[in-house]
Amino acid sequence: MSEEEPQEPEGEEDLQYFVRIGQTDLDGTKTVERSLSEMNGIGRRTARIIAEEAGVDRTATFGALDQEQIDEVVELVENYADEVPEWLTNRRRDFYTGGTTHEIGNDLQLTRQHDINRMKMIDAYRGVRHKRGQKVRGQRTKSTGRSEGTIGVNVEEIREEEEAEGGE
Repeated sequence: MSEEEPQEPEGEEDLQYFVRIGQTDLDGTKTVERSLSEMNGIGRRTARIIAEEAGVDRTATFGALDQEQIDEVVELVENYADEVPEWLTNRRRDFYTGGTTHEIGNDLQLTRQHDINRMKMIDAYRGVRHKRGQKVRGQRTKSTGRSEGTIGVNVEEIREEEEAEGGE
């Protein structure tokens, strides 16, 4: 009896716990839609479109899919901009190339940082707001977004000053 192999639960014998797309490891124990949406640059809508294009049930466990289906999903993620209309991508009319791409993973963060640095260098209005650490997209700043100081009257500080003056 000790020579028998431990019994695995039914349906989990071929489960991949990690699925690698680009430089990102996705959780294979979650559904296809949820696992894809955890990747930077892919939201719920994009994940649903990719699963539909690949012919995969979006509620299926990602790591339990066949290797061909996983490869199809990976291929669609990497070539997403070619498969969908331009308005569904996250990088339309790139400043340097003029092309349309869909950035995912670390590439999205790097591209965003390059854009912010370019705005700062040319002293664009948004770049100046980024430099100062202020709101960039037109939000109100009178009462929110304060990074330093106290909002309103600091009663404790006033009491401490009065005690210091009265004690002398």
